[in-house]
Amino acid sequence: MSQYSPDGGPVRTVDLGNLVTLTHLIYALHAFAVVTGVVGSATIIGSFVASVPSIAAVVLNYLKRGAVRGTWLESHFRWQIRTFWFAALWIVAGLLLAFTIIGIPLALALVALAGLWVVYRVGRGWWSLLHRGMMPMPPG
Repeated sequence: MSQYSPDGGPVRTVDLGNLVTLTHLIYALHAFAVVTGVVGSATIIGSFVASVPSIAAVVLNYLKRGAVRGTWLESHFRWQIRTFWFAALWIVAGLLLAFTIIGIPLALALVALAGLWVVYRVGRGWWSLLHRGMMPMPPG
């Protein structure tokens, strides 16, 4: 069964062994950041965005993005990058809400829900990678 890219064309087939391993490493770095947030004093989302492993993971995503372009791994790289930046956006939104007394409960709820969202994104992405599946990609 052939896989197709989001634009409908065939996915480029090359030896991706090292890039698959790299993608696993990137998910592992993100997962480590999540676990650090769960067992440490930080929030999940705070640890995810502000920890060295997660920052290193997103830097690797950007450095190797060209190597996976046109392959099924491109969807995972985009998934990982978007997870990182949307998590950062949720933190900014939470901080803005926390500036008001009324917004503090909303900020706490937002941070908690965003933390669960990050756990879901890392877990779903890594699970899909294990089964060599593509992640959904928005158009553009």
